[in-house]
Amino acid sequence: MFSFDPLLFALFNADAQTPWYSIQLARILSQWVPNLSAVLVLGTLVFGSPALRRNMLMLLLSMALAWLMVRLIRWGFPTQRPYQMELGTLWVHHGGRSSFPSQHASGAFALAMAISLGVTRHRKWLVVLAWGAAIAMAWSRVHLGVHFVSDVLAGALLGMLSACLIWRATLQLRRRRHLRVLPRIRQLRLRWSGG
Repeated sequence: MFSFDPLLFALFNADAQTPWYSIQLARILSQWVPNLSAVLVLGTLVFGSPALRRNMLMLLLSMALAWLMVRLIRWGFPTQRPYQMELGTLWVHHGGRSSFPSQHASGAFALAMAISLGVTRHRKWLVVLAWGAAIAMAWSRVHLGVHFVSDVLAGALLGMLSACLIWRATLQLRRRRHLRVLPRIRQLRLRWSGG
């Protein structure tokens, strides 16, 4: 927990005066955004074009890397959740696993960053939707009392970093393969042209 966490947590965490629809919205976002994202990604992997399937595969790899990084950090530096420290109100049933960084936020922001990196200019609405869902997911986790703000910020950074690492590695692999194939193509052109 950082020094700014108690103040920001008190600002965003729902309390007894919070309207019921705000808490219900946070519950829906926290529960259904990951499920809907998984269904859309799997549907795209099955029914999408080859280029779209390749992008979705890199998106899944980004989320897997984010998951692994979060697990390693939680294993090395276990931290308590707000309700374990008797701060705020918990609005959902939750286990006592380590809090820092947020697994939900890391996955949501890995998805948003991967979509941003892979989307063409004709699908900008998808980028806006992905970032909106990621921000809503992060808000819902603090609003429900499951995470501190620093937990979701760290999760967001890890998610974005993992997507950037996967996409950069993929581009490097493509470039190497292209550089190996290019001399062969030149040789074939020379043979074909008779030169």
